[in-house]
Amino acid sequence: MAVCIHTWVAFARGKLLNSRMTMATTILAQGSGWRVTEVNCTATPHDPMVEEQHETVCMAIVMSGTFGYRSPQGNATLAPGAILLGNAGDCFACGHEHSVGDRCLSFHFEPGYYEDVLASVQSAAQYLFRRPSLPPHRESVRLITLAEAAGTDAEALEEVAVELAGAATILAAELPAHSASRDTRNVRRIEEIVRLVDAETERSFPLAMLAREAAMSPYHFLREFRSQVGITPYQYVLGRRLRQAALRVQQSNEPVLSVALDCGFNDISEFNRRFKRTMGLSPTQFRIRARTSKTGASHPFQATRYRP
Repeated sequence: MAVCIHTWVAFARGKLLNSRMTMATTILAQGSGWRVTEVNCTATPHDPMVEEQHETVCMAIVMSGTFGYRSPQGNATLAPGAILLGNAGDCFACGHEHSVGDRCLSFHFEPGYYEDVLASVQSAAQYLFRRPSLPPHRESVRLITLAEAAGTDAEALEEVAVELAGAATILAAELPAHSASRDTRNVRRIEEIVRLVDAETERSFPLAMLAREAAMSPYHFLREFRSQVGITPYQYVLGRRLRQAALRVQQSNEPVLSVALDCGFNDISEFNRRFKRTMGLSPTQFRIRARTSKTGASHPFQATRYRP
């Protein structure tokens, strides 16, 4: 595993800024035409947005934290479970105007490798992203779990990378045009709500309560949350709970019922249904596959490959 510390000097409107933002980038695995890195950012609201350029096709899954992302395809507020999208050669900027730090798993593809992957994906009609990001989605929940289970295993991460390339491209083509709120006060309020949910995922979060926390009417809050995050508050909470539950099922010997209740699911049958819909396996099957993979017998998610 190689660890590199990169410090970028930000430029804005042609003038050198005195502020710098430090990011720790760990190379988890790489091969011919692809690379997977873990990026830990420690930026604060006092740091400026950093102007950079995507050298490769980039898809970064947000694991924790929130931040703003600006690209030629638009502006987006990225929350855990979202996928940052970047075309090779495009300029972009990231910033933390209302929050501190984030962690991402970043998948990089050389353009030729990426086009080869998509050549067999019928639904991928074009190779350039027209959106800055993808909202949290049950497919991203599954892919996050795949990636975390892979660790630094190059073969497993390459499979995740190929799956992500196909799944993200299809989702980007299917979703409507991106539009996000430009009101900085609303952006700050929604980011605060996201952090509240992330801190206590197992809690009950009625819409009226979240709206009060954001100092908005329920209708206005629902519209703003969906505009910025890409899904409704309930869908976001559900995705976070499923991700948390999947990791606990995989990594512990706790009874599935205990995991479900601790993660905020009050109905075990509903939990099992949602878990299988997201992960492609029941919680028990998921645990067995994970245990089997540790013996080298098979990949734990072989039966849940993305099917366009």
